[in-house]
Amino acid sequence: MWPLGHAAIAYLCYTAATRVRLERPPAAIPVAIVLFGSQFPDLVDKPLAWYLGVLPTGRTLAHSLLLLVPLSVLVYAIAVRAEKPEYGIAFAIGVLSHALVDTIPALWGGTDPSFLLWPLVPVEPYENGAPTVFGLLLDSLGDPYFLSEFLFAALALVMWRRDGCPGTELLETLRRRIHRRVDG
Repeated sequence: MWPLGHAAIAYLCYTAATRVRLERPPAAIPVAIVLFGSQFPDLVDKPLAWYLGVLPTGRTLAHSLLLLVPLSVLVYAIAVRAEKPEYGIAFAIGVLSHALVDTIPALWGGTDPSFLLWPLVPVEPYENGAPTVFGLLLDSLGDPYFLSEFLFAALALVMWRRDGCPGTELLETLRRRIHRRVDG
């Protein structure tokens, strides 16, 4: 799945979890954290595999539940200690939804879910070297799974609007601070 799809699904999971647990829409900072968490596995694995060559594929270390579950517990423990448990929950939903969504193509033989238990379960390294983003995009264009990301993004956008657009105030605050520094 591409970044847009991961962000959309993580947001949908997080807003549903927040509404069930807290009976309110999500707040801005946890939304930013869930969105970061939704990208975290690729931000770690892709550079390490594609550019540095230290991992066999772009779905290994930070896609493995053997790292993500303890990391989520650690982040949650730190968040609880800081009296912000919701931040830990948001991170866990983001990273775990990413890894689990990446396994969906295994249902039709499109991917091997063994990366979820890497390095205990080996993964097949790239045969012809690391892929390119452009090559992956071209290969994805007609794929229904790729196209479904736009549906999830539309649903997430509807929910985000329904939730009151959490996070926009953070962006506005950041914009004002940058403006003050530049002008001032």
